[in-house]
Amino acid sequence: MENKYAGIEIRGIKGDLDLPSNPLFSSSNIASTKREVVDANIKIVNLGSSTNLHFLDLSKRQKNLDEAKKFIDLAHQVDCPFVRVFPNDLPKDQDENATVDAIINSLRELGDYAKTSGVKVLLESHGKVIKSDMLLHIMQSANHANVGLVWDFFNMWSITKESPEQMYASLKKYIFHTHIKDATLTEKGETYTLLGEGNSPVREALHELKAGGYQGYYSFEWEKLWHPEIQEPEIAIPHFAKNFTKLWM
Repeated sequence: MENKYAGIEIRGIKGDLDLPSNPLFSSSNIASTKREVVDANIKIVNLGSSTNLHFLDLSKRQKNLDEAKKFIDLAHQVDCPFVRVFPNDLPKDQDENATVDAIINSLRELGDYAKTSGVKVLLESHGKVIKSDMLLHIMQSANHANVGLVWDFFNMWSITKESPEQMYASLKKYIFHTHIKDATLTEKGETYTLLGEGNSPVREALHELKAGGYQGYYSFEWEKLWHPEIQEPEIAIPHFAKNFTKLWM
């Protein structure tokens, strides 16, 4: 491809986040969609579901698990190794330990479902579940070969101020995929920037990954759908490709 990306992570297509129901992946179109990806010399490396695992309400929990299973089925069909799920919240009206246990049990169930698919279910460090010790506890307790982490260092650092070195040392064993982004963080909040133009420790995070022998993808996350004020993808995507190596080296 023009910008030399080796893979693509799919979160949505033209605003449609329900990928398993998207016409491009229907039984009549999925073969041609797969051919198009192969012809572009890229690989689908992750499917980003909207699944939340923090619910104690049984009906909400089942709805989210069913959604994740559809994503696992689709990932298997398109030879994609990973499906992302969210932890995601620690609701004040739920006991925190019970919420964490629900996340763990949900990961085990999804891991079991994915066993024969060649797909790993990856929990993103996201929402309120962004402390290294909590994520480590979840991973150790789930203890499943088909379960791992998407490491979004910024989601963690922006709240906890843990250094990338601390985060990576704790979670390295479970990190199979990454989300890379930069931002300027002030007392008023965060403003997403082009790579290298913020004040986040992105260089340190990339250094930890490289020094630690990480072999997975570095996925550029540019959330234009949720942050319409940021630069257009036509600017941000080639900028990341051009500047990544400068920070990674």
